Amino acid sequence: MVNDSPLRLGEREFRSRLIVGSSKYPDFITMQKAWEASGAEIITVAIRRVNLDRTQESLLDYIDLNRYTILPNTAGCYTAEEAIKTAMLAREFGLSDLIKLEVIGDQRTLFPDIPATLEAARLLIKEGFIVLPYINDDTIAAKRLQEMGCAAVMPLAAPIGSGLGIRNPYNIRIILEQATVPVIVDAGVGTASDASIAMEMGCDGVLMNTAIAGAKDPILMAEAMRLAVEAGRKAFLAGRIPKKLYATASSPLDGILG
Repeated sequence: MVNDSPLRLGEREFRSRLIVGSSKYPDFITMQKAWEASGAEIITVAIRRVNLDRTQESLLDYIDLNRYTILPNTAGCYTAEEAIKTAMLAREFGLSDLIKLEVIGDQRTLFPDIPATLEAARLLIKEGFIVLPYINDDTIAAKRLQEMGCAAVMPLAAPIGSGLGIRNPYNIRIILEQATVPVIVDAGVGTASDASIAMEMGCDGVLMNTAIAGAKDPILMAEAMRLAVEAGRKAFLAGRIPKKLYATASSPLDGILG
């Protein structure tokens, strides 16, 4: 039995360290089955892309609120003002005071606009939101955001939807060394080994969407991601052996009879 603490975001605690998205699935039924296979407790939803008033079929109709926590996100926002309004709208419709803050700075790369993210985060925290900002692997931005009161920092592993895995593990390691809040890798995971590597490094969680929804078999990939996150976390807690240039015998040589 592994003695592990829960993932804590604000005053909320979660057993699963895998957060999953809600777009790009071939259909709603596959999406629901993938969520179940993933073991996730948090589902992130792009507020600007869902029908909030429920006058027509909505993604929200397929989320069991007794089982999952909705994490609204501000995907598609390119200014601090847009992101703030979107977060306010999500709370007005009673979705959550949790918010995944995204302010995009470039349409092609979808890299975040860090100054705008800092601006939006500052105001949303003042308004009582539990802010989880999407950032690049910028160690200074991560430090500033946690100092102002963000509940976590969410550096990308690689560009959104790229599936490239962690491209700059050294910056992620620095962010982890400086962290006083959970560090959740967000964007760029492609397969189970990417998720496991993030967790083995000491990240507190992984958020992904395309890697599961875009797989040939989303349900099977969701299960693989669950196992990878769990294995990576256990490996981190267990403590790996140090890397060495030369061999070390697995069996002690002392006492061997000549």
